[in-house]
Parts: sequence; structure tokens; C-alpha cells
Amino acid sequence: MTETFGAKSTADEVLSGVDLKGKRFLITGASSGIGLETARSLVFHGASVVGAVRNLAKAEPATASVRDAASRGGSLELINLDLASLQSVRACADKLLADGQPFDAIIANAGVMATPFGRTIDGFEVQFGTNHLGHFALINQIEPLLADDGRLVVLSSLSHRGADIDLDDPNFEQQAYDPWVAYSRSKTANSLFAVEFDRRHRDRGIRAASVMPGNSLTDLPRHFSPEDLQGLLQTVDAARTEAGLPPKELKEIPQAAATSVWAAVVANKDEIGGHYLEDCAIAPIDDTPNPFADGVRSYALDANKAKQLWAKSEELISAAS
Repeated sequence: MTETFGAKSTADEVLSGVDLKGKRFLITGASSGIGLETARSLVFHGASVVGAVRNLAKAEPATASVRDAASRGGSLELINLDLASLQSVRACADKLLADGQPFDAIIANAGVMATPFGRTIDGFEVQFGTNHLGHFALINQIEPLLADDGRLVVLSSLSHRGADIDLDDPNFEQQAYDPWVAYSRSKTANSLFAVEFDRRHRDRGIRAASVMPGNSLTDLPRHFSPEDLQGLLQTVDAARTEAGLPPKELKEIPQAAATSVWAAVVANKDEIGGHYLEDCAIAPIDDTPNPFADGVRSYALDANKAKQLWAKSEELISAAS
């Protein structure tokens, strides 16, 4: 990792001078926000990208900018995927497996945030079911397509600091639902999934890491009114000020996509494997209780907890199938 990038680096800056011709990537949630910019930057630098999207009809026009960027042999194709439906996940995986083309990296980017209470088709709490279980089922099914020495990048969030996973009641069947607690748990699960995937597949040279992209104004907070969103940002700044930390600056979307492409392409995979990354670097462990501090809580990298979550996830998916 010779060149140093940081919080203000953009995806294109991270990939500057990198030729990705012949490289193939899968990105979930590729039709908006950080996923769209991640796809655009990879395609612009010559990569072939398969974008998994929930609505093909909407995604076609939404991804026009990615196709426009295909100036160096890069390409984009779309595939249907609803992470909140195991049937859709299996259909997507079957299609990719039948196609048989390997991926150099998979970027698990899609997600929902702080949704009202709901359950997926298979009965899982929506955020845990979509953000974690959907990706868990998809990636484990298509794992044979991940090339030896390939990479898995799973998007987590600063919000993981708000709550550890709850293996006893992952679907809020015995406790009152809190949208932020549910989101935080799902983001901790994303980090733990990367930890255990990394352990299981590093003998093939495959390494996995989780990423905090940085706060940016995408359509992820679609369940918030502008006033609620402003209030949240003020709460974050107040908590950071109280802890003697600088305000958390919002990133432009090209900056928010930088750590994903850094992890998928540029970083030394053996250095980042099993870690949580932010601002194009390995994040330090910081167990201060402040939910808005920088760094990663140690519970999100706990190897034993990662194994337990894996076993629980297999059990839940098996019971729903």
C-alpha cells in the first residue's frame, strides 16, 4: 500500500492509473448512491461489472451514467436481486452460477436503513434480513465464483457502534423494535460476516473486509423527514464535540465510494483481510461507548461471535427454506 489515500479521496483518485480490463466485479445495490458510483468508477477504469438491483426497469435508466463511463473496455450488466427474498436470492445465485464467469471481487453494498418495523417474505426483521441474511445467503451460494486470490468487501457503517448483534432474538420477536438498534445490529453483523468469511476462505487466497464508507447524502435515509435527518446530524456532532472529537464531515458520494474500491482493488488484501476499514485505511479499535466516535468496536471483529453468527444465519436460512 504505497500511496496513501484518506477521507477526502474519491473513487476515481484511488483507481487513478489502474487498468481493470479483464477484471470482473459483482456489486449489490448498484443503481443508486454509493453502489452506483462504485460501479461507475470501476467501469470507467475498464472493469466488467455485474450490478445486482431490486428493480430492473428502474435500474436501466438509473445506471446510464455507468454505461456512459465505459470508455476503456469496461461494461455493465444488470441482474435482478431482492435481498429481502430468499427465493430471489437463490434465483440470482443460480443465474450467476449457470453463467459460470468468475469474479475478482464481490462488493456487498446494498442495504436499508432505520426502516419502520416489518418482516421479509421469509419472516426475518427487515434490516437484519436484507442487510445481513440476504447477502449471507447470496455470497455463500456464489462463493465458488470468487476467484482464488479474490476479495469480498462488505459495507458496514459507523452505526455498528450503536449495538452488538443479538443472537437470541435477531428478529425482534421478544423485544420492542427500535429502528436504529436494528440497523446497528445489522451493520455489526455485516462486519462479523466479513471476519468469518475471511477465516474460512483465506486458504484460497481470498480475503474479506468490511467498510465504513462515510456519511453521505444518498437515498439511504429515505425513511427520514429532512428535519429528522438534520436532527440526527446535529446529534452526531454534539456527541463528538462532547468527546473532544471534530465534527463528522459529510462526504460527497465519490468520496464515500473510495474505501470500497480501495478495498476491492488497491489495498494489500492480506493486510486488510478480517479488518474493518474507513477512510481508505484499517480502522483502529475504539471501545469508548460514544456511538459516534471513529474506529471499530471490538465486538464487531470478535472471531467467536462471528462463528456464532454464521451458525445462526445458516440455521435461520435453513428453517425458512
